[in-house]
Amino acid sequence: MATFFGEVVVAPSRAGLDEEEEAREETPEDREIRRELEKKRCGQGRAGRGQVELLWSGAEPAACSRFIVAVGRNAAAFLSSFILDSVCWEVVGVVKLWNEWCRTSSTTNVLPTDSFCLFYRLISDPTVLLCQCSCYVAEDQQFQWLEKVFAPMQKKDLQVTILSTCPVADYKTQESTLTLASPFLRALKTKDFEEQLCCPLLEQPNIVRDLPAA
Repeated sequence: MATFFGEVVVAPSRAGLDEEEEAREETPEDREIRRELEKKRCGQGRAGRGQVELLWSGAEPAACSRFIVAVGRNAAAFLSSFILDSVCWEVVGVVKLWNEWCRTSSTTNVLPTDSFCLFYRLISDPTVLLCQCSCYVAEDQQFQWLEKVFAPMQKKDLQVTILSTCPVADYKTQESTLTLASPFLRALKTKDFEEQLCCPLLEQPNIVRDLPAA
């Protein structure tokens, strides 16, 4: 249980369940839908069966002190405009995946493209990494994405910052959304984060979903 609202806590997840346990909880309709999706992914997807493939241009980034992830096109564009618009960064990795809303190419080269999750390294400090994830990561691919991205990184003294956006219409507040200054910023944090926040905490009952939540 969180000690205060706005703290990020680890909640029970179905993402790591084995197939037998997952099958016991599925209805026949759920199983049929999942089989059809798997057929499509296996037959059409470059990675096959919805697999997430991570490709590094060199050694895996084991020594990482700061990792900034921008999820969604707006957050990725923010990184491009205000952080990556210089020669201080180099592309060091990509994620390839296939799902019903995203089909990355079968290239084996680490090259910038809108359909990839791109990883950048700060040239002056190789322990600082950025990720632009502008492609859609399906629910059943999020656990894979997290496993493969974070597997090579040491967890001690690693600070992870996640940037994401949502429509103002989805923001729950007692005020009229018409009077809100847009865009505006809210934050969630873990209890281990002791630095000063640059904006107020996200108010109840708002929540974060999808890959940023994972």
